[in-house]
Amino acid sequence: MITPVLNGLTFNISQGDFIAIMGPSGSGKSTLMHILGLLDRPTGGKYYLEGKDVTKLDDDELAGLRNRKIGFVFQAFNLLPRTTVLENVMLPLTYAKHKESPESRAKRILESVGLGHRLNYFTNQISGGEKQRVAIARALVNDPAVIFADEPTGNLDSKSGVQIMEILQRLNDLGNTIVLVTHETYTSEHAKRIIKVKDGLIVDDYEVTHRRMAKDGEVLK
Repeated sequence: MITPVLNGLTFNISQGDFIAIMGPSGSGKSTLMHILGLLDRPTGGKYYLEGKDVTKLDDDELAGLRNRKIGFVFQAFNLLPRTTVLENVMLPLTYAKHKESPESRAKRILESVGLGHRLNYFTNQISGGEKQRVAIARALVNDPAVIFADEPTGNLDSKSGVQIMEILQRLNDLGNTIVLVTHETYTSEHAKRIIKVKDGLIVDDYEVTHRRMAKDGEVLK
């Protein structure tokens, strides 16, 4: 017997959105992110990414689309050990086609998140907040259509957490689409729109009227 995790969800994400998907453990929010991020396949329904029904694509097509169109930021950073900051960010460029050289592109992105001075450091030599900024740079390096951030502040102290939210808000101001997965109300209020999921259903979907701005120097609770 198959127990459905998600049940008949219907919603749209527009270019330039900053959405927080909220829900308690077991609500289905992580499964939803994995499907949206092309890491898992839905057992039913349709998913259109930039007008294309991705449920009809084979594994190789999904992998190519994921590398070109989607960036991920995870709670656990998922950086390669015994590898430099620069090498971690260059990795997604292995099969990409850009006019700019991989090294030049990776350096530019790292400088944009304040890590130009850490290029040749190994990942075990930098702080948790810096590791998450490396992860954001890696997510950005292929100029994705959307960035999925799964509990990106979960392993960080409050000061580092607000720095990460400031970077995500700044990226959104530049036109990047952000989908943030969190169980924390305070963190979700940095988004422009909140979608609440419970027992595999969307129970609420609304615009944030009093948005929190990380640049104001607050501390994540």
